[in-house]
Amino acid sequence: MSEDDALVDEYVRLRPESVAMRDRAAKTMAGLVGHDLRWFEPVPMYTVRGRGARKWDVDGNEYVDCKMGNGALMLGHASGPVVDAIRSATERGTHFGDDHLSQLAWAELLRELLPSAERVRFVNSGTEATLLAYRLAQAHTGRSKIMKLEGHFHGWHDHALLGTAPPFDVMPSVGVPKRVDEETIVAPHDINVLESMLIGDGDIAALFLEPSGASWGKVPIDPALVVGLRKLSERFGVVLIFDEVVTGFRWGTGGAQEVLGVTPDVTCLAKISAGGMPGGALVGKAEFMKHFEFGGAKVLHYGTFNASPLTAAAAIATIEAIRDSDAVAHADAAAAELRDGMNDILERRGAAGYAYGPASTFHVYFETDQAVLDGATSRSELTTTDPQRLKGMPGLLVSRYQQHLRFRGVDYMSSTGGVTSAAHTGADIAHVLGAFDETIEALISERLLAVLG
Repeated sequence: MSEDDALVDEYVRLRPESVAMRDRAAKTMAGLVGHDLRWFEPVPMYTVRGRGARKWDVDGNEYVDCKMGNGALMLGHASGPVVDAIRSATERGTHFGDDHLSQLAWAELLRELLPSAERVRFVNSGTEATLLAYRLAQAHTGRSKIMKLEGHFHGWHDHALLGTAPPFDVMPSVGVPKRVDEETIVAPHDINVLESMLIGDGDIAALFLEPSGASWGKVPIDPALVVGLRKLSERFGVVLIFDEVVTGFRWGTGGAQEVLGVTPDVTCLAKISAGGMPGGALVGKAEFMKHFEFGGAKVLHYGTFNASPLTAAAAIATIEAIRDSDAVAHADAAAAELRDGMNDILERRGAAGYAYGPASTFHVYFETDQAVLDGATSRSELTTTDPQRLKGMPGLLVSRYQQHLRFRGVDYMSSTGGVTSAAHTGADIAHVLGAFDETIEALISERLLAVLG
């Protein structure tokens, strides 16, 4: 029996109830799982409870959680103020089909804290927020095309999919109309190329980007480029849209736009902004959000559960806690400790990789290009923000990395990255670093990860 088989066999042996749930799901769940990122071999994770920065699966296995609800939880699992707020809201009624006081209080908080949030429109998810932003930009400009940057993720609706993963000019999903390719322009992280593309096409309605860089910072973005995009959008009359679904209230109380000092025209929010509950918002300057007003041609927008009383209660409790505490600073410090510790481990083991990331995020990149490896004598020569170098790593390497971490009680957010929260303790960080050290050792022994020198 190979070492690979031994890991998988032991992983499965410790999860008999998870295997049973997987078999049940195979009979009812289309595609087996409820979200493509939840697919995992040899068996998906079935979680039964979470507390702070820890969670437990149906078999009782404990994990330090670096997924945090796909980045939606800044205060940790089952945060007292959030749970109390939801419980109190539930007692008043779970759904009214009307506007309510908590909706207004939530909107006022967003307006108070986010530079671009002069007006607010609530939605039910980040994907809905970006979909509505597309419609708003087209209504405001009378143009039909949307420009986005390579690798930037804006949800799963048709117009958001192209360019999310390499090859950037190929639609990553079946079932999308061919005309969508013509309405979405995917551009590189190059201000000169972007300018030329805008000069050459007068039908572009919006510039859409994650201010963290592609895929919540997996491919970092130069802050100077964001400043340049603001200038280009004004010059060409294009709506500048920030997707702050991940960065909102994770980069700070004013989001990435406050950190960067660049105020977009429109901002998409969800995850932490919705208190870790289903929900989100489209916010923007009044001159753009006026298209939702009644009394003439308007942007139509519905949504049975927009600003649900339970989501609004959780959002208010979460945002107020972040505003009034050191939650963001604590999470940032925890992530910095993780990144530093991971780089120390990679250096000590001579592994061809590095950890990086802003705010309370971390990404790990393993170099597998032999031409690059042949020319490098130290890890410092590997680090780069070139999107062509960070497109991806071999699937087997990534899957084994994930298997080793989960086997050692650490869950990740996606690929080889994760997030921290205000609930992560020193013991949690130590556990993750111990598991990471053992994982790197295993990947080297399995000849999946190169060693320099």
